[in-house]
Amino acid sequence: MQRQRSFSVKPTRLLVLSFIVSFSLLLLVVFSIWLLRDGPSITQETHIQLNTPTLIPGLAPIKVGGSTGFSGNFSVGEVNKSFHFDAHFDESDESTENAVVSVDEKVEDEENGFTVTNDRNSTEAGKGSLESEQHSKPENSSEKIEVLDGQRIEAKKSECDVTNGKWVFDENYPLYTNISCPFIDEGFNCQANGRWDRDYMKWRWQPHECNIPRFDAVKMLELIRGKRLVFVGDSINRNQWESMLCLLRGAITDPKRVYETHGRRITKERGYYSFKFVDYQCTVEYYVTHFLVHESKARVGRKRVQTLRIDTIDRGSSRWRGADILVFYTAHWWNHYKTKAGVNYYQEGDQVHPYLEALTAFRRALMTWASWVDKHINPRKTQVFFQSSVPSHFRGGQWNSGGHCGEAIRPLNDTLHVNYPARNVIVEEVIQQMKTPVTFLNVTGLSEYRIDGHPSVYGRKQAKSNPSRAQDCSHWCLPGVPDIWNELLYFYLQSRQKGSSLE
Repeated sequence: MQRQRSFSVKPTRLLVLSFIVSFSLLLLVVFSIWLLRDGPSITQETHIQLNTPTLIPGLAPIKVGGSTGFSGNFSVGEVNKSFHFDAHFDESDESTENAVVSVDEKVEDEENGFTVTNDRNSTEAGKGSLESEQHSKPENSSEKIEVLDGQRIEAKKSECDVTNGKWVFDENYPLYTNISCPFIDEGFNCQANGRWDRDYMKWRWQPHECNIPRFDAVKMLELIRGKRLVFVGDSINRNQWESMLCLLRGAITDPKRVYETHGRRITKERGYYSFKFVDYQCTVEYYVTHFLVHESKARVGRKRVQTLRIDTIDRGSSRWRGADILVFYTAHWWNHYKTKAGVNYYQEGDQVHPYLEALTAFRRALMTWASWVDKHINPRKTQVFFQSSVPSHFRGGQWNSGGHCGEAIRPLNDTLHVNYPARNVIVEEVIQQMKTPVTFLNVTGLSEYRIDGHPSVYGRKQAKSNPSRAQDCSHWCLPGVPDIWNELLYFYLQSRQKGSSLE
C-alpha cells in the first residue's frame, strides 16, 4: 500500500509568494496611472468669432482658430449679429483643421445668448452654418450650441452689443419733464407745443444680452467733475446736448448753480454755448457746425457762390481743443438739397468741383476731420466719440414735399426693411484708419424704431391751429429718444472709467 504524501507550505515560502503578488499588482497600478497621465490629450480649445455689420443682412465670416490647429474662415448668410465664444470639444478629431461649423440664425431672432460685438472689419473667405439652442438666461450664464455630428460646445458671454435690443415700456421714465428742465428750446418742447399723448416719453432701450445702467445724474456729474463735455455738430447734436443738460439738471437743487457762461439763451441760431455746473466745476458745451468742415464762398465764373471746403476743418475748431470728452455728429446736411446737388459746391484748395457725389465729399470731409483729431487731440486726456447717423421718418414725401409722421404714437414693430446708412460705413472706415481711439456711438438701429419720437406738428406753439404745415420728422421731442443716446454715452464713459481703474 502506497503511502500518501502530505502537502505543506513553509511560512518562508508563503511570505515570498505574497510579496511577489503584491509587487506585481503595484506595478500594474503605477503603469496604468502613467498611461492615463502621459497619454495624448483629447481636449482642444476653440475660439469662434462671427462678425457681421449691424442691421445689414448678408454674408459675413466666422473666423475659427484653436490651440490645437483648428482654423478656418466661414461666412454665414442672413445674420444680423456678431459674437465671440470660447469652447471645448469633448472628443478629439484629426480632421478639425477643415471642420465646418453650421449656423442657422435668422435676422429676426431676438435672443442669441452669445457675446456680441460691433465689429465690421472682416472679409468673406468661405461658407458655413451653425445651429444653436437659444434660451433666456441670466447675464453670466452659458449656452449650448450644436456642432456638426452632435458634439456640443459651451458659449460664455463676457461683453455685450448694446445696439442689439428692443424698446421696453417703463413707467419710471422720463427722467425729467419739460417743466423741470428750462433748457429745452421751442423746437423740441413737444409738450409745451400741445402734444397730447405721453407714452413716447416712457420707452427705454433694453439690450438682449445685458443691462445698461439707468442714467444717474450725480454719477455722471462725478465722471465729468472738473472737465469739459463738448458736443460738436448740427441740430441733431444740439438735440442730444439739450437732453444732457436736462438729465444733469435733475441733480442740482439750486437752479442758480447752473448757468450759461456768456449769458446766452438757447436758440436755433448759429453759435456756441457753455453751461457751467458750479458744484462740480464742469462745463457742458455745444458748438454748431453743419459739416465739421468750413463753409465758405468762392468765385465761379462771374458769381461768388457758397461752397464747402472739404479739405479744411471748421473755423470754430479751436474752441473744441482742450475738451475732456468730445461728441461729434454730422449727417443731416449731407443731402441733395442742402449741398446744392453737388453742383459747384464742394471746394478743395482753389478748385471748386463742377460736380461731386455727396458720399465722396463726405468721405473726404471725414478724412479732414480725422487728420485734425489726430493732430490736435491728446488721447491721454480726451475721449472722442462719433455718433452714428440718426434716421428721419418722413412718410408720403420729404421734409419739403408733404412728408409726415404725426399719426405715429408707438414705436415701429420692426426695421428689417431699413438699410445700414452708407455714411455710417464711411465713418467707421475712417475711424479705423486713425491713430486716435474714437468710440463709434451707434444709435441708428435703436432710433429707427422710434417713428413716434419726432415733434411732427408739435415743433412750434399753436400746432393745432395749423396742422397742415410742414412736419418735423427729423428732430426729436424732449424728453425722448436723445435721452437714451445719452444713457448709452453714460454707459461707455462708466465702462471706460472701470477699465482704467483695473489697469
